[in-house]
Amino acid sequence: MKTIKLLAACAALTIAGTALAQNAATPAPQNVLQLTAAGTVEVQQDLLSMTLSTTRDASDAATVQTQLKAALDAALAEAKKSAQPGQLDVHTGNFSLSPRYSKDGKINGWQGSSELVLEGRDFPRITQVAGRISTLTVANVGFGLSREQRAKTETEAQTMAIDNFKQKANELAKGFGFGGYTLREVSVNASDNGPIRPRMMAMQAKSFSSDAAVPVEAGKTSVMVSVSGSVQLK
Repeated sequence: MKTIKLLAACAALTIAGTALAQNAATPAPQNVLQLTAAGTVEVQQDLLSMTLSTTRDASDAATVQTQLKAALDAALAEAKKSAQPGQLDVHTGNFSLSPRYSKDGKINGWQGSSELVLEGRDFPRITQVAGRISTLTVANVGFGLSREQRAKTETEAQTMAIDNFKQKANELAKGFGFGGYTLREVSVNASDNGPIRPRMMAMQAKSFSSDAAVPVEAGKTSVMVSVSGSVQLK
């Protein structure tokens, strides 16, 4: 039994020694260049989001809740008449109810708010529906990119970033006196201006006639794709 244990220990030492020898024999990377390149595409925002809201105030919570529900139900009924997937999607937003306190810390009433969100690519349809809803007012308007537009734009920006990476790698390789390069590792990251951002806040319903479309105007946003990594100069 002692002999077996001794042989096993010798084998373990041999393996460890071989690994250390191999590591010591592996040369450190030479002529490796780290670089980053990017591609940016500016595109028209094609997604509109309108949030309509209302607030109510009363002495008891039940009255506030009933009034908010009635206003929201009427708005939903009107919006759903024109709903169409992708073009006009309708969903409720925040619904809140909270007590109102007097100076001495006692509850002297209740207040609440409710929201309805209209979102999609059909701007005229959305703005016309918003103009027809009389029980809620426009709280904010935001613009962004639809999933299809974002994917298409990211592909364009990615192609641009990869071409820029290749060109930069070639130029740097020649600048350092090498004939070319090979890729070692690379990562690709995409980003844009984020989710839908508000453009117009606290718009009052009285600013428009009862059936007039709410005026909106989309802007442009930039989608950027970056390519970073290392190349082996040769």
